[in-house]
Amino acid sequence: THQANLLHLPLTLSPNDLAIFKNLSGISFLSEVNVNQSPIFKENTLFTHRGLSGPAILQVSSYFKVGNTIKINMLTNYNIKYELINNHHSTKLLSNFLHQFFSTRLVNSLINIIQFDKQLSQISNKDIELINGIIHNLHLKPTGTLGYKKAEVTKGGIDTNALSSKTMEVNNQSGLYFIGEVVDVTGWLGGYNFQWAWASAYAAATSL
Repeated sequence: THQANLLHLPLTLSPNDLAIFKNLSGISFLSEVNVNQSPIFKENTLFTHRGLSGPAILQVSSYFKVGNTIKINMLTNYNIKYELINNHHSTKLLSNFLHQFFSTRLVNSLINIIQFDKQLSQISNKDIELINGIIHNLHLKPTGTLGYKKAEVTKGGIDTNALSSKTMEVNNQSGLYFIGEVVDVTGWLGGYNFQWAWASAYAAATSL
């Protein structure tokens, strides 16, 4: 067997980070999220009263270990640096400008993080780099996960090398079968784990 680990979990944030994002509980937005060498997941991120959730976070949590920093692109379909430069002569406040991309609550929190709300014409190149980094490359270091009660699947289980891929029967023990999540097979979100459970069950049942 392999050790079973919990996967597809919401992530918790430190008290300092929660204080910054506390007003965003319940706010969801399209994002691109990754950690270390994980794939980039383009799905919604959700702020909660404990930290982060939503499909993108649940996906990336499979690659997360405590101490890792996750990276969030909060604006996937625009380049905020280009948009700011292209509107550099505008007298519109940054907060008003950001409303075309984000909800009011999210804009308010972004302004708190950025720590200024200038007219676009007064924003320097250094300011633009700061804004670009926060919006397209937000770094957060979760403190952990919400644990077993919130986990969607587990990773680990019976080694697939010990089983017949056609019947799910143990290679050296006639009449013993293992299927579904008890086997060391784990898929991404999107029904893959259900499909594996049904397919492995079908393979075992039709071989009897």
